[in-house]
Amino acid sequence: MTATLSESAQSLASPLASSPMDTTPAAAVPAIANASSPVAAAAANGADRPAAGQLPGALDARAVGVMTLLCFTWALQQISLKAVSDQISPMLMVALRSLVAVVLLGGLMAWRGERLDSRRWGAGAAVGVLFALEFLLVAEALRLTAAAHVVVFLYTAPLFAVLGLHVLRPEERLVFRQWVGVALAFGGTAVAFLGGHASLATGSQVLLGDTLALLAGAAWGATTVTIRSTSLTRAPASETLFYQLVGAVVWLLPAVWLTGQWHFEPTARVWAHLAFHSVVVSFISFLTWFWLMRRYLASRLGVFSFLTPLFGVLLGAWLLNEALEPTFLAGSALVLAGIGLAGRAAKPR
Repeated sequence: MTATLSESAQSLASPLASSPMDTTPAAAVPAIANASSPVAAAAANGADRPAAGQLPGALDARAVGVMTLLCFTWALQQISLKAVSDQISPMLMVALRSLVAVVLLGGLMAWRGERLDSRRWGAGAAVGVLFALEFLLVAEALRLTAAAHVVVFLYTAPLFAVLGLHVLRPEERLVFRQWVGVALAFGGTAVAFLGGHASLATGSQVLLGDTLALLAGAAWGATTVTIRSTSLTRAPASETLFYQLVGAVVWLLPAVWLTGQWHFEPTARVWAHLAFHSVVVSFISFLTWFWLMRRYLASRLGVFSFLTPLFGVLLGAWLLNEALEPTFLAGSALVLAGIGLAGRAAKPR
């Protein structure tokens, strides 16, 4: 689920926070944390700051191992949605997993004594709509194109985030190096588009699916910009994620009904995938991420976000027998390189 900026949003993790995320240094890429990638949520609300009296530690073997596992999990969610799409529609799966996750998260917040701030309801409603739009587009994209394509195009979100923040936040203007990264990444997107349809019979459908996945990345980026530009930048990560999950339930369930995508086969396989999405992806991975955030800075962990689209491509080929077109792989490499370049914060002057 998605999975959504903080002072250490200088890294990719910072730009992708669709959930909870404080002010970022100029020209730094915003973290994007949401139910699909909690990295973004934490970064946006300054959750990457170590606990009081604690100094951030260098990454140890445990941190590296856990982050690698988290990125693997976040990539696997798209593969899972695609794998059981013949038994449960991706849109219905996302709506149901959001419903389960919001109940779990609400219970956790109640146990911790956390309350929603009514002054942030308006901004919360906005990110809820954007989050729902993101996964509506993801769900439709998965019906038309390869899961690997969806993962790669979805993770262009940091690019849309930095462009939006460049316009809205003077302290986050892009420097020349970052503009080069943006151009490189969008050039890679074009290459990936050109190479993604040659070996697939339904080329026009695949192109549409790729476009929807790219638009989902734009929606994710817009979520980050909204968080960074409103009172949500000071909200706890759990509160921002709560708004996102509620938005997914409120908007996606009617969308499922309107589009007739109620297909659900209550098999053991479907229940297992639903449990994975609801408990592992949207709840446990979120809590695990914040456990890491209490011990390490987001800027030290964010680089691992690059593993998610890489895992997505490999898992799509391995588990779904998706073709790996050379031009798509080349374009994906350019996208990742561009995001890495755009995500490097400018040196203080």
